[in-house]
Amino acid sequence: MAAMHGGSAASLAPATFSGAAAGGKTVGVETVRNVLLCGPQGSGKTTLLERMLLHSKVIAKMGSVQTGDTVCDFEQDEKHHGHSLASKVVYFSHEGRHINLIDSPGVPDLSGFPAAALAAVESVIVTIDASRAHAGGGIEPHTRRLFQMARNAGLPVLLLVTKIDHTEADLKGLLDRIHEVFGPECIPINLPIKGNTDVIDVFDHADEAGSGTSFMSVASAHEHIFEQVVEMDSELTGEYFEKGDKLDPVKLHRAMEAALTSGHLIPVAFCSAKTGAGIEDLDHVIAQQLPSPAEAHPMLPHHASTGDEFQPDVSSPSKPCVATVWRIINDPFLGKLSFVRVLQGTLWARTELYHGESKKPLRITHVLRVRGKETHEVEALGPGEIGVIPKLDELRVGSVLHAAPDLHLIPAHTPIPMPLSGLAVELRNHADEGKFTAAVHKMMEEDPGFVMERVAATGQTVLRGCGELHLRLILEKLKTRYHVDVGTNPMKVAYRETISGSATGHCRHKKQTGGAGQFGEVYLRVEPLPLDHATGFEFVNETVGGTIPKQFMPAIEKGIRQVLQHGAFAGYPLTGVKVSVQDGKYHDVDSKEIAFTTAGRKAFIDAIAKARPTLLEPYVKLRVQGPAARMGDLTAEVSGKRGRIEATDLEGDQCIITALAPLSELTTFASELKSLSGGAASYEMEFSHYDRTPPAVQASIIAAFKPKADED
Repeated sequence: MAAMHGGSAASLAPATFSGAAAGGKTVGVETVRNVLLCGPQGSGKTTLLERMLLHSKVIAKMGSVQTGDTVCDFEQDEKHHGHSLASKVVYFSHEGRHINLIDSPGVPDLSGFPAAALAAVESVIVTIDASRAHAGGGIEPHTRRLFQMARNAGLPVLLLVTKIDHTEADLKGLLDRIHEVFGPECIPINLPIKGNTDVIDVFDHADEAGSGTSFMSVASAHEHIFEQVVEMDSELTGEYFEKGDKLDPVKLHRAMEAALTSGHLIPVAFCSAKTGAGIEDLDHVIAQQLPSPAEAHPMLPHHASTGDEFQPDVSSPSKPCVATVWRIINDPFLGKLSFVRVLQGTLWARTELYHGESKKPLRITHVLRVRGKETHEVEALGPGEIGVIPKLDELRVGSVLHAAPDLHLIPAHTPIPMPLSGLAVELRNHADEGKFTAAVHKMMEEDPGFVMERVAATGQTVLRGCGELHLRLILEKLKTRYHVDVGTNPMKVAYRETISGSATGHCRHKKQTGGAGQFGEVYLRVEPLPLDHATGFEFVNETVGGTIPKQFMPAIEKGIRQVLQHGAFAGYPLTGVKVSVQDGKYHDVDSKEIAFTTAGRKAFIDAIAKARPTLLEPYVKLRVQGPAARMGDLTAEVSGKRGRIEATDLEGDQCIITALAPLSELTTFASELKSLSGGAASYEMEFSHYDRTPPAVQASIIAAFKPKADED
């Protein structure tokens, strides 16, 4: 049962020993299938897994999302929201195959989870909801992104049409739409029959046999997929035209794997988790058609010395072990759980492995298999297997474990999305500082799309996520799971101050308080440096004749650097300036370091005010993708953000707009883009450079600045 912690967090169940692994038995690499199940929220992934586990007799009764008793959505926050919020692993057997399925969240804001899982699987199933196709749609923007993410990773993709029992499902129209969006390589591997209450495998069957398919004949579908497969082998193609489909099964399987891996074939399958239609056939396709770790591989780490991709050798379980961490969970009772994929060799309990460049090995005490919240202790995980190592604090997502001390591998380049949305946070109770830091650290370990940063330029602590919903979930988890309450503010833009011209500044600082006084006088000159200057600051002593003793120069520079840090006219860090101290005066008794620090600071501020001060703002490279029919609206929206359009391109029914835009204009861009496109458009951005702000913008920022009273 799920154990409660602090009223909000469910724990994985304590481990039980798996007799199947006693004596060090592992699953043969040829029998392993590792599959990522992803798709839009509400397309039926979690219910589908329940049906598959029921069919394989892992569970006796299906749970449901509505009642909160599914195998995968066991966390309290998932039950509350009614959908998955993180990746979960289940495993079962079918036709002699050991199948690991990773259920990933369907919310676009949480796409970091399926992205990270690409380092653990050989193939990807992307779900398409047939119940949403009756209005002529059916291919949601997030479906497109997940499909492209998998193909960019070089992984085979199977498109799974779910909810075929829906009364208004237009399966023929949906298949046509699939061809338009994803290409002619998308070919049915089974077809709905008997009023969509069952399916027939068209790869293994060549005739109707009274099946009554609704929109395509079995014979036609069989011929289509067979021809697509045999095209991968010229010898097999010749045999096919001579003998028909009675081909050598070994050659045919080899051609099938080549077609899947290259993307020459994108199988389309149909099912209904509600009625069970197509589940048996889906299990069969996974077991017999999708590749094993001996035939394909996930996204792989790279050799640090050469940058070349590591090539695992799965020919023998006795090879030196290499495993990669793709998921972290901080369980309230079991501690830190590192989900690993064994790339090569065997991962044994009670052994030692190296981590990164460290020459000190880590002790692997226990090895687990996980199914939802249940854990089962095993002696070992063989090549290609997925499991868990508990209680190793040194590991992170992307960590690579290896048996050879001289092997140094860097993590696979998984397409973790950039956290674009940000919120500044402040603790309501400053006594929670330690709790907050520890909680955020654990959450960043678990969630690949979440980061925290302390922005020196604005003095804010900023939480960054992949969207507004993502940030709300983060704040909710902070409060309910870790009992940390924070206030939020809009994230400030990290402007910078600079100058456009040269000028001189002067300050005579004299202070008498009854005893020894303070005296220091400084004349200096400021000049602009290029925006790409390495340090953004130069300090030069040009005094002659000892007008200011050399021992006071560090004090003058200190005063200037105080202004560099806190700003001279708008409250932002100042950069791009050369300061030359030209002259000054001192007093034998009253001149002290503090006097010249103050004089240097005030002389610098005086010079900046006369050197045409300018405010710089960060610009980002913006890439917007959306329906081609909305290109005009999308371009106008970007231009309205002071964006400079660099390119517009068309890719099928999608348009791609590349532009440079000031970050300050994009704080609400995500919600505005969603509203404009009905959720059909997306964007990504990365820092480009700093550039000068328009005069009107600069004037409003300077007017809002309230400098602190200067203290001598």
